[in-house]
Amino acid sequence: MPFTLVWLEGAADTFHELLEAALKSQANRQKSGKAKASEQEGLFKQVVKCLELLQANPRHPGLKTHEYHSIENPYDPEKKAFEAYVQNRTSNSYRVFWCYGPKKSEITIIAITPHP
Repeated sequence: MPFTLVWLEGAADTFHELLEAALKSQANRQKSGKAKASEQEGLFKQVVKCLELLQANPRHPGLKTHEYHSIENPYDPEKKAFEAYVQNRTSNSYRVFWCYGPKKSEITIIAITPHP
C-alpha cells in the first residue's frame, strides 16, 4: 500500500526551489542546444525518485533508510525520525528526512537537505 506524503513547510519550500532551479536550467540548456542535463536537473530527478521510492516502500534498499537522532519527530518527540539517501558518495550528498504520520499510511517529509 503506497503512503501519502505530507510536507512540512521548509521541506516543501526546498522542493519547489529545486524544481525552479531545474526548470530554469533546462530552459537555458534547450535554448543553447545542449543535450546533456545539468547538475540541477539531475539533482531534482534524484529527489523525485527518492520520494517515489519512499512513498511506495520506505524500506527500499536503495534508500538506505535509517533512524536519524539529530532531528526530532515533529508530532511526537518519543517517536523516530528517519533519513533516506537521495545521493551517495558525492560531496554534499542530498538526504530526505522523514517520519511516519500524523495519520496511518502517511509519511511526513521533514526536510530535504545536503548531508549535514
